[in-house]
Amino acid sequence: MIALVTALHIIVCLFLIIVVLLQHGKSADIAATFGGQGSQTTFGPRGAATLLSKATTWSAIIFMVTSFTLVVLAKKNEGATGSAMQNEKAGQTQAAPAQTSPTPAPQPQQQAPATTPPAPKQ
Repeated sequence: MIALVTALHIIVCLFLIIVVLLQHGKSADIAATFGGQGSQTTFGPRGAATLLSKATTWSAIIFMVTSFTLVVLAKKNEGATGSAMQNEKAGQTQAAPAQTSPTPAPQPQQQAPATTPPAPKQ
């Protein structure tokens, strides 16, 4: 089921990219930026919906539905398949070796055994 929804999702993604890139911009020149369109609507004058705009709307809806479906299916299968990081504890790291060079660390020098001072001559 996940494979089918994933394949549909990828096809819809590619179709949505193509349809959006094929659309013609809505006269977004410098006059439109400062409200020079002369219309009372919020987003400017709007004509009849073209085939590309309808295809964009429906592909966006299908994209959202397949996205949510994949999330739900992934949550359902999470317990069955498990995760590679499932048994790892948060913040657990391996201790790195103290020294990275191949030469061993110098050993502290041993002190000579303490001798008692010679007794004073009488």
